[in-house]
Amino acid sequence: MKHKVATTINGRGREDEVEARLLLVHYLRDVAGLTGTHVGCDTSQCGACTVLLDGKAVKSCTLFAVQAEGRDIMTIEGLAKGDQLHPIQQAFWDEHGLQCGYCTPGFIMAAKYLLDTNPNPTDDEIRKGLEGNLCRCTGYVNIIKAVQSAAQAMNGSASEKAVGATVGSPAGGS
Repeated sequence: MKHKVATTINGRGREDEVEARLLLVHYLRDVAGLTGTHVGCDTSQCGACTVLLDGKAVKSCTLFAVQAEGRDIMTIEGLAKGDQLHPIQQAFWDEHGLQCGYCTPGFIMAAKYLLDTNPNPTDDEIRKGLEGNLCRCTGYVNIIKAVQSAAQAMNGSASEKAVGATVGSPAGGS
């Protein structure tokens, strides 16, 4: 028996008929065609399938698609603005926070949640925020550097806008 699921994925509304047992990760990949979310272990151990559900990082292999009814999902495909990478994506590139890249979308989505909730994390807070994600290729050093770099870039952008607003520059919206 199929069930209707209506969601918002990366800012776009979607409605599909799905089997009740279809996992969210398979819905995203096979039904929505968003293959950036990876299936790594099928046991919720690796974090390769991490997405944001209503702004919170979740492992999409632990949820059924029908549980996303009426909810907002953001995948790795929803971060970039056209050809402009999100600061977290750019930081992973700049700091070499990836090797094979298989785990990278999950790490980036977990980092997004971390930086949304804690814009200036310490190294220990970054490690804690990413502890549900595994990488088999790196030693995690560059992943930590990438999150630090992204935090600086994101905080710098906010600081520049605030300064612009106080001095009346066009960047401040005057």
